[in-house]
Amino acid sequence: MIYNEDTAQRMAEFLLKVKAVKINVKEPFTWASGLKSPVYCDNRITLSYPAIRTYIRQQFSNLIKDEFGNIDLIAGIATGGIPHGVLVAQELGLPFAYVRTGKKDHGLANQIEGVIESGQSVVLIEDLISTGGSSFGALQAVREKEAVVKGLLAIFSYGFVNSCDKFYETECRVFSLTDYPALIKIALENNYVREADIEVLNTWHVAPEKWG
Repeated sequence: MIYNEDTAQRMAEFLLKVKAVKINVKEPFTWASGLKSPVYCDNRITLSYPAIRTYIRQQFSNLIKDEFGNIDLIAGIATGGIPHGVLVAQELGLPFAYVRTGKKDHGLANQIEGVIESGQSVVLIEDLISTGGSSFGALQAVREKEAVVKGLLAIFSYGFVNSCDKFYETECRVFSLTDYPALIKIALENNYVREADIEVLNTWHVAPEKWG
């Protein structure tokens, strides 16, 4: 779910303005998974804009205080969640660790870098939730340390039904600063897309694996 409507709209405006999100219904993008999409999101771009970076840090920090109260640790999910997670941990005066997408194939074969102890309450920070695969893997890795994952926060979520169901089953609370419906609404209002594009964008969102 989104944190609140005002934040969702403003965050969507930021992402579109700096082209962290690109929309092109005529020439779709290909995701790493091979999925064809009219939307591409790269939230790493927000790090290059201090005002936006600060806004994200503040909104994540406020969300944590409002929804989770006192926690023990912030964990960023590699790679996009690491820098924002560090900023939030610094803002809240908390320890930080990060979670790889898988265990290293050398050295100590760590999946988690930093210290996460049994019983600690943890909030995960992600830059983007699409299919939810990397986020779900990180959640499982932290739980294997017998830590208590209070929630998962993302800058942007596509809100696909399958990923939402997956996190519901894990009993993990998930929040995003903005989401796909908010993004498309703001994109239409600010002429990033045309009214004629909306049907295509909605059709893709309902069944992205069948689209294109």
